[in-house]
Amino acid sequence: QAGGQPGAGAEAREQGSQVCIFFVSLLQQVVKKTCFRGQPSVFFFYPPEKGDFLALDLGGTNFRVLLVKVSDNGKQKVEMENQIYAIPEELMRGSGSELFDHIAECLANFLEKLGIKNQKLPLGFTFSFPCQQTKLDESILVSWTKGFKSHGVEGRDVVSLLRKAIKKRGDFDIDIVAVINDTVGTMMTCGYDDHHCEIGLIVGTGTNACYMEEMRHLELVEGDEGRMCVNMEWGAFGDDGALDDLRTDFDREIDAGSLNPGKQLFEKMISGMYMGELVRLILVKMAKEDLAFKGHTTPDLLTTGHFQTSFVSAIENDKSVGLVSAEKVLRGLGLDPSGEDCVATQRVCQVVSTRAAHLCAATLVSVLRQIRDNKAAERLRTTIGLCRSSPRFARRLHKMVRRLVPDCDVRFLRSEDGSGKGAAMVTAVAYRLATQHAERQRVLDALRLSREQLLEVKRRMGEEINRGLAKESHDQATVKMLPTYVRSTPDGTEHGDFLALDLGGTNFRVLLVRVRGGKRRSVEMHNKIYAIPQEAMQGTGEELFDHIVHCIADFLEYMGMKGASLPLGFTFSFPCHQNKLDQGILLKWTKGFKATGCEGEDVVSLLKDAIHRREFDLDVVAVVNDTVGTMMTCGYEDPLCEVGLIVGTGTNACYMEEMQNVELVEGDEGRMCVNMEWGAFGDHGELDDFSTEFDRAVDDCANNPGKQRYEKMISGMYLGEIVRNILLEFTAKGLLFRGKLSERLKTRGIFETKFLSQIESDRLALRQVRSILQHLGLTSSTCDDSILVKEVCSVVARRAAQLCGAGLAAVVDKIRQNRNLSELKITVGVDGTLYKLHPHFSSIMHETVRDLAPQCEVTFLQSEDGSGKGAALITAVACRIRDAGQR
Repeated sequence: QAGGQPGAGAEAREQGSQVCIFFVSLLQQVVKKTCFRGQPSVFFFYPPEKGDFLALDLGGTNFRVLLVKVSDNGKQKVEMENQIYAIPEELMRGSGSELFDHIAECLANFLEKLGIKNQKLPLGFTFSFPCQQTKLDESILVSWTKGFKSHGVEGRDVVSLLRKAIKKRGDFDIDIVAVINDTVGTMMTCGYDDHHCEIGLIVGTGTNACYMEEMRHLELVEGDEGRMCVNMEWGAFGDDGALDDLRTDFDREIDAGSLNPGKQLFEKMISGMYMGELVRLILVKMAKEDLAFKGHTTPDLLTTGHFQTSFVSAIENDKSVGLVSAEKVLRGLGLDPSGEDCVATQRVCQVVSTRAAHLCAATLVSVLRQIRDNKAAERLRTTIGLCRSSPRFARRLHKMVRRLVPDCDVRFLRSEDGSGKGAAMVTAVAYRLATQHAERQRVLDALRLSREQLLEVKRRMGEEINRGLAKESHDQATVKMLPTYVRSTPDGTEHGDFLALDLGGTNFRVLLVRVRGGKRRSVEMHNKIYAIPQEAMQGTGEELFDHIVHCIADFLEYMGMKGASLPLGFTFSFPCHQNKLDQGILLKWTKGFKATGCEGEDVVSLLKDAIHRREFDLDVVAVVNDTVGTMMTCGYEDPLCEVGLIVGTGTNACYMEEMQNVELVEGDEGRMCVNMEWGAFGDHGELDDFSTEFDRAVDDCANNPGKQRYEKMISGMYLGEIVRNILLEFTAKGLLFRGKLSERLKTRGIFETKFLSQIESDRLALRQVRSILQHLGLTSSTCDDSILVKEVCSVVARRAAQLCGAGLAAVVDKIRQNRNLSELKITVGVDGTLYKLHPHFSSIMHETVRDLAPQCEVTFLQSEDGSGKGAALITAVACRIRDAGQR
């Protein structure tokens, strides 16, 4: 009655504002995790696509199958053919498998009718019921609505059910690429014609809305860049009691008699499925209270469902046309209406329809405000795609929206083609994206190693280890297995002050190590880090070693020990041939060093010559590899440590080998630490069938092409460059960064390996990944680009860790076999920035070793003090042995 009284418009606005306030509160829940109903649906795409696509539009008692042809001859054109099929009521409420069998049968009929049954076309599935989506082609039905009750479907993936029904037939095949809600389909359909469209609205048998939400607000989906369409499922608004003070006794009666009491309460107040029933209940109440039909009712008026929603649309027509329709409908219900009865019935229809439009407007306004606030816009200009509502309903809706949000310029665009065209548009984009994804995965699959491949790497490493140990095959072996002449570990009696020099990269350390023996044995260290200029790395050997000695002198002065003569251990982390502990013949430079006059020379002699030129004295007692130093450092803490491993700028390993197997050195008793120099594994083609075009590109541009192939697939110096080459390939194919290359990304070495560690960090949001890409000049990179870059980094790093683990598995199994043990318990001392700083490298490597060497119980001990401490300990042991021999 209030709707017909003076001031009713103001009251309607007040109630509309009240509903809007309720709904804004709910909307904040929808985009957070506290309300499961708001489901992320699909990304927003309107790019040019072309091809033939199928669409299946299921959302009511009828469904449509469409063939959508998209052509692009300068101006995109869409042509559609469609067929409508009915769903019998027994299937709506019967078995879910029978329902999907019926849909598959109708699909087959459509394809046969058009003569395309033998083609495998991509299909977009518009499924207009509340669903939980985790990806574009998977949709779990949360609950049936709109009178459907097919059992065995809720809680299951509707795409899988449709695929199963199609497979069961076996007479045709299609590729179901995307499943979307009809609301999303409506938005996409209208968005094809108006790119401002960012809201979809359905008011038909049921009701729902969707809109483009900022990714940063969607906690259910990883990523915070860009926007995603959210399927609101707003029909459930009020299920928590938010609308109780606006619901009438009629609303409660409709709910109680429905198939899903207590659910979809908002939908039951505004959608077409319930509007006719709402009018019927009001007319019954009026008749019983002698306000209409002279107090008479009829069996038809008292029967649920006999006053159809189509009657409401016809009766609420203005003036005489509506009154004629009212009389016709009422007489059809067995009533004998007077003129006043017809007017009253028309007014009831208008009030019910107006309330529905105003409630819909109020909730829509909260969506508009959310979008406006997201954009921080003073005035919002947007388009709403509208489907299935009557023109009169749309006018009332638009009018109330303008009243409630005068600061928004809103255009309503009716979807003439329904949501099927939108499903086809999404499918067209999804099909292109799926094709691109398949191409990206094809490329990345070459870097994914199977267990069988890793076992083969282990086997080949084992073969090369034996070749390197044997005198006859040593010269041809890629893994050189160099004797270090380190045969003893600390026994606790060592004491004194020792210098250590740790050279293995662009920086080096000078250390003073104070060793105290006895019961309170301890190691105290002081050190200073010095840089090696590029000109010294690439100049003459004399310049390089003069710079090193200059730094030693500076360190002694810094420690207040100028002129002191101390024993020195030299950690020299390059491939050397040793004939004794204090001699190391450099075989070849690695890690970017190119100083002339060093290869083939004894580096201890080169160091001593530089010391003499400086005119002070040091006793160079031992030259060791950084890997050996790491093993000795960890061995001081754990007597079971018999393997050393470095995974940093470069990579190498050492271990304690039986003397009887070290054929380059005389004697069969005891053990000796062997410096494997395993970075050269693969230099004779052992890894060619595991190598990719990206590995070859990195090798071709390196300072030492064809050398250190294993190292180039594992170590920190090269992983970033492998990633960069993959990104270049993806971009050139249009699979990344929209096909646009930045000049910085073309620069060799610009993608540092530290970026891999940062990008793969579990704590790093995609926004921060994007900031790294922006540093590389990729300012227009998207959230999707960030996800793909992260995947590339993950694949490259995982392969590196697995290859390293396969090599290490060969080493520990060799030690076990040497000792004829069924089970080996051993510790590996590890150092290197890649191992220490990458968030997943160490765990993947450990897992690989466990898998490939199951008879070895391997503990990993991280070296906290670097290899310099190990060099000092080796020096201390050598001095102890030398002093004992002199006595």
